[in-house]
Amino acid sequence: MNIRKLFPLLLLLVSVSFYAQGESMKEKKEQIKVLKVAFFTTELDLTNSEAEKFWPLYNTFDDNQFELRHQKMRAFMRRMSDGSLDKMTEKEASSFLAQIQDTEEELFLLRKKFTQNVRAIIPASKVLKLRKAEEDFNRKLLQQYRNKGSKK
Repeated sequence: MNIRKLFPLLLLLVSVSFYAQGESMKEKKEQIKVLKVAFFTTELDLTNSEAEKFWPLYNTFDDNQFELRHQKMRAFMRRMSDGSLDKMTEKEASSFLAQIQDTEEELFLLRKKFTQNVRAIIPASKVLKLRKAEEDFNRKLLQQYRNKGSKK
């Protein structure tokens, strides 16, 4: 069997450790980042020159995306699940909806700018592979989390 095909599987097996109790969110985020780098490196087959330019750009994008999703969107989700939706006036609901849409647009524009910038570094085919690798990585991470939760 090809080592290239085994590498993602090995990454997933090794990544079980990041669910260990007592680790801070920051440590978990760093472990996920390490796994993501290894997974994307395998999937994208970046040259040394491409990798040297790609990773700083991707890390900045990923950090900005994380901040948007986990700061603003988490606050939105909390507000939607705390029972206050039923008590909002139409004006408050309209304002809240506008805030959510603005954040979604910010995420879209962030992705669009990143895609434009990364196309100067890697070919379009690798940009598409990156999108697929992101989806695959997130799916595998979610599956691993679900499996971990079902064992308790």
